[in-house]
Amino acid sequence: MSLTLAALIGSITVFVLAIFLGFELISKVPPTLHTPLMSGANAISGITIVGALILLNNNEYTTVDGTSAAQWLAFAALVMATINVVGGFMVTNRMLEMIAGKKKKGGD
Repeated sequence: MSLTLAALIGSITVFVLAIFLGFELISKVPPTLHTPLMSGANAISGITIVGALILLNNNEYTTVDGTSAAQWLAFAALVMATINVVGGFMVTNRMLEMIAGKKKKGGD
């Protein structure tokens, strides 16, 4: 499967537009909503894990030794997204403990 120049330019254009759109949207979020926004970003990392697992199982582009650059990149994405999801759960758990601690100290 070869990538034509038009398809490459289209893909790069969408990527650059997504960068600008993401930056503009996140810069408009008030500071009180940064935590829920990060929880959503951790959920997206879960989707990245699923995509990486699917790509790791794909044998379409294997080389002589049985691996491909796409599979190595998928493995790296799997490791980094897993670290992000686990870290997100740890931060969320810590925040929930802080909220529960405030309620207990308040006498409820």
